[in-house]
Amino acid sequence: MPRYEFKEGSSSKFWEIKLEGDSFTTRWGRIGTDGQEKTQSFDSDEKAQKEYDKLVREKEKKGYELVGDGEGGDDDDGEGEAVEGKSNPELEAAIQKDPDNVDAYLVYGDWLQGQGDPRGELIALQHALSKASGAEATALKKQVSAHIKKHKALLLGSLAKGWSDEEITLEWHLGFIRSARLGRKEYDSEFEVAEGVKTLLTHPSGRFLQSLAVGIVDASDGENSYESVLEAMQEAPPTGLKHLFLGDFEYPDETEISWSYVNDVSGLYKLTPNLHSLRLRGAGADLGDIDLPELREFTIETGGLPLGAVKSIANAKWPKLEKLEVWFGQDSYGAEGGVADIQPILDGKGLSNLKSLGLCNSEFTNDLVKVLPTAKVLPQLQKLDLSRGCLTDDGAKTLAENAAAFKHLKHLDLTENTLTDAGEKLVAKLAGTVAAGNQRDYDPEYHYAAVGE
Repeated sequence: MPRYEFKEGSSSKFWEIKLEGDSFTTRWGRIGTDGQEKTQSFDSDEKAQKEYDKLVREKEKKGYELVGDGEGGDDDDGEGEAVEGKSNPELEAAIQKDPDNVDAYLVYGDWLQGQGDPRGELIALQHALSKASGAEATALKKQVSAHIKKHKALLLGSLAKGWSDEEITLEWHLGFIRSARLGRKEYDSEFEVAEGVKTLLTHPSGRFLQSLAVGIVDASDGENSYESVLEAMQEAPPTGLKHLFLGDFEYPDETEISWSYVNDVSGLYKLTPNLHSLRLRGAGADLGDIDLPELREFTIETGGLPLGAVKSIANAKWPKLEKLEVWFGQDSYGAEGGVADIQPILDGKGLSNLKSLGLCNSEFTNDLVKVLPTAKVLPQLQKLDLSRGCLTDDGAKTLAENAAAFKHLKHLDLTENTLTDAGEKLVAKLAGTVAAGNQRDYDPEYHYAAVGE
C-alpha cells in the first residue's frame, strides 16, 4: 500500500491507499498510530482508477510525499502513478482516418509528451524500435516492456490483471493496441472475457484496434457461447476493426467445436463496416442477411451448419470477397443443405473478386464434384479446397475425367477425405499442386465429414 507522509510544524500525518479492481482502501492518521481505514467501491475499475489518481494528486498538492509502498508494494506495478491520460480529438481523428500513417502517430506522440502523458514516450520508443536492428532493437524491446509495465495502470486500466496472466495477448503499434486476443486459459478461470472486450474497446489504448480474436468465454458448464461478447460489442462498436475471429480455441483440447456456439451474429455487420476478414468457429450459427462491403475473407468452421446459415452465405453481399471457406459438417450434428443450396456460389453470383473457395467438411463432396467442372465460378479461382469431406474414389474419377476444368488451379486441397491410394493417384496432377494426404478409412456403409463433434 503506497504510503504518503506530511511533516510541517506540529503536523505529522500519514496517508495510505491501495487500489484493488473497482475499489480502493485508504488509511490515515497521525504518524505512530494505526489511524483510521475506509474502503470505497465504484461501478467499474476505470472509475476507481480515476478517483484513485485524483486523491493522490490532491495529497501531493497538499505537500504529502511518497515514502514507500508499504507491505507487498511493487515499484513497477503502475498502480500508484498519478498521471492522467491526455486526449486530443483532432489528432486522434487524423489517425483514425489513416491508421497506417506513421507521421500522424508521431505528431500525436509529440503532443502527448508535451502534456506529460507516458503514452507519448511509448510512441517514440516503438517508432525507434521499428527502425532498429540487432543489439539496439533488443535494448529498445526491453525499454518498451519496462515502460508498459511501469505505466500499465494508465495504458491498460483493468486489463492489466488479465494481461499479466496471459489471458489477454496484446500487440502494440506506436503507443496503441493494434491486435488483441482474449480468452480463458482454464475452465475455472474467473476472467470475464466479455467485460474485457468492452474495456478494450472503450479504453484509450484500444481506440485504433484493428484485429480482435476471442477464445473461450465460459465453458464451465461444458458449453461456450459468444453472446456476451457480441453484447459488449453492441455497447462499444469497434467501427475501425478490420479482422475478427470468434472461436479462437483449439479443439478438442479446449472444447469440442460443437460445444461452442456462434449463435446470432447478424447484428455484428453494422457495428463493423470496415471488416476485411471474419472468421467464425462453432455451432448454431445464425448469420442473417450478410452485408459486408469491405470484407475480403470469410471463414466459418463448424461441425453442423444449419440450412439458414448456408442460405445466408449463398446470398451474402460482399462484393470485395477474395476468399470464402465454409465447413458444412455432419448430418448428426445439425448439418443441412446440399449442392442446390449453394448454387449462387457455384454461379459466382456477387463474387467477381473471389480467388479462393473452400467447400469443406462436407458429406456431399461426391455430388459437388459432379457439378464443379461446369460451375461458372471455377475459371476465376486460383485455389479450391474440398478437404475433410466424403470424397471417394468414384468422386476422384469424376475429377480426373474433367481434368481440363481444373488445370488452371494453383492449388487443390483434397486432404482428409476417404480416397484410397488408387484415388490419390487419379487426382495427383489435377492442379499446380495437389494436397491429398491424410486420408480417412473408407466405409461403404457410413460416410461422414471429418469434423462433427
